[in-house]
Amino acid sequence: MSNNELACTYATLILHDSGMEITGDNIQSVLDAAGVAVQPFWPNLFAKHVASLNVGELIAGLASASPTAAPAAAAGDAPAAAEAAPEAAPEESDSESDMGFGLFD
Repeated sequence: MSNNELACTYATLILHDSGMEITGDNIQSVLDAAGVAVQPFWPNLFAKHVASLNVGELIAGLASASPTAAPAAAAGDAPAAAEAAPEAAPEESDSESDMGFGLFD
């Protein structure tokens, strides 16, 4: 995604969030207020594209579809985590080790 597209996307989201109509002029106004310069065709292109979409549904769909990442450990905790990892591994019992399921069965 280019900087022009990203700037117009953010401007569109700002307009939607503030409850304003998403038009090429409004997108350009948000971009001007932010001090972002884009090629003149981008705001109108985004406005025409968004006119056929429901931005609220898009946002809700992205929020439910995106996976959450596990938080990264702090850099200072790395040696302590490396020492604790071998001790924390549980032992497998014989009954759990082979349940008759294989990768290609």
